[in-house]
Amino acid sequence: MLGMQDIEDELIKRAALGSTEAFEGILKGCGDFVFNVSLRMVRNRQDAEEVSQEVFLLIFRKLKEFQWRASFKTWVYRITVNTALNYIKRVAGMKDRSVEYNEDLHSTAQPGEVPAVAEKEYAQGVVDRLLGELTAEQRACIVLRNVEGLTYEEIAGALGIDINSVRSRLKRAREKMLSIKKEVMADEL
Repeated sequence: MLGMQDIEDELIKRAALGSTEAFEGILKGCGDFVFNVSLRMVRNRQDAEEVSQEVFLLIFRKLKEFQWRASFKTWVYRITVNTALNYIKRVAGMKDRSVEYNEDLHSTAQPGEVPAVAEKEYAQGVVDRLLGELTAEQRACIVLRNVEGLTYEEIAGALGIDINSVRSRLKRAREKMLSIKKEVMADEL
C-alpha cells in the first residue's frame, strides 16, 4: 500500500500537468493520511469522508499552483487541516457530535474478545471526549503532533502559524486534556 512517503516529485509534476493516472497515484498515496487526519479533526467517520472528498477536490484544483516551497506532505497537511477546520465551523451546531465507534468491533467480537473490545471502546471514548473538549485549533495541533508525529516546525508550516503559537496551543491543549482526564478518573471512583 502506498503512503505519503511514496509520492515522488515526478508523480506530482505529471499530475499537475493533467495526468489522471498520476493523480490516482497521489490519491492512493495520501488517501489514508487525509482520512485519518480528517477523522481526528471532525471526530465522525461520515464527516471525515466528506472532508476527505473536499480535500481531494482542492488538491486536484490547486496542484498546478503547488510551489515546492514546502514539502508536498506539508502542503497536503495544510489543505486537510484547513478544510477540516472550515467544515467544523460550517456544521457547528447543526449536527449532534456523538462518538461513532467502529462497527466492525461490534459485529465481529467473539465471546472471549468482549473484555478487550470493551476496553478498546472505553479508551476510544475517553480520547474522543478529550479531543472534543479542545478548540478546533488546539485539536489540529494535538492531532498533527501526537497522532501524525510532526515536528513543531512542520505543524507551524502546515497550519500557517508561527512556532510559538504551536507551542502555546499544544501547552493549553495538554493542560485541558489532563484536567478533563482527572475529572473522568474521579467520576469513575
